[in-house]
Amino acid sequence: MLGLSGGIDSAVVAVLAVDALGADRVHGVGLPSKWSSDHSLADAQDLATRVGLHYSVVPIAPMVDSFHEATELTGLAAENLQARVRGTLLMGLSNQHGHLLLTTGNKSEVAVGYSTLYGDSAGGFAPIKDVLKTLVWDLARWRNEHARTRGEVEPIPQHCIDKPPSAELAPGQQDSDSLPSYEELDAVVADYVDRDLGMAELLERGHDPEVVARVLRLVDGAEFKRRQSAPGTKISLKAFGRDRRLPITNRWRETLPTVREGAATR
Repeated sequence: MLGLSGGIDSAVVAVLAVDALGADRVHGVGLPSKWSSDHSLADAQDLATRVGLHYSVVPIAPMVDSFHEATELTGLAAENLQARVRGTLLMGLSNQHGHLLLTTGNKSEVAVGYSTLYGDSAGGFAPIKDVLKTLVWDLARWRNEHARTRGEVEPIPQHCIDKPPSAELAPGQQDSDSLPSYEELDAVVADYVDRDLGMAELLERGHDPEVVARVLRLVDGAEFKRRQSAPGTKISLKAFGRDRRLPITNRWRETLPTVREGAATR
């Protein structure tokens, strides 16, 4: 089972599960909050219909409101509360029915800690945790093309592929509010994580110094989240957890570049 948000990550994970197990053995759950867009609900329902998996909807707004009545949470804490309510419900349903909960985070998010502990990171297996976001989109397009060549219905709604990615935990929120573009992010993550390049080498390869400094800081600071993440498939040169582990805290620090200097030492 998995949470179906209407986004590209959950869509690809759902189709992977259906391809592997058959539609009758996959259960998707929509968990809309008051910030969920109409198109997200429609896209999730559309995908469920296309692939034939079991689909149900459990609105979380009343539960989130109950938390706010008990204690005051604002800003990021309030946003993360929604994800944690979803994680608790999904784990409860998994427990109740004996289903394995799939978590839908991709490698780009896992790298920089763009996830909520005990929220969207909750689950027993993470099928795309070693798949960069740009590759998730490529896989979605490939899977639809594969269906077309076989005369089958495209499993992933085109709107899931085309729309800007968003966690929908706040009004008008988009991933680009918090992260560099996924093209920039994935290029740095691939060089830093998979190829183990250092700061100077990353700059020599032409990456933007500000993006490099920001991404490396995020990657190194998110190790404590990765230590608590579900196991998942390995497809890259270096997968988190299996191939790359850092101390959660240490006294080493890297001299980060400024735009003016354009270079750095380790």
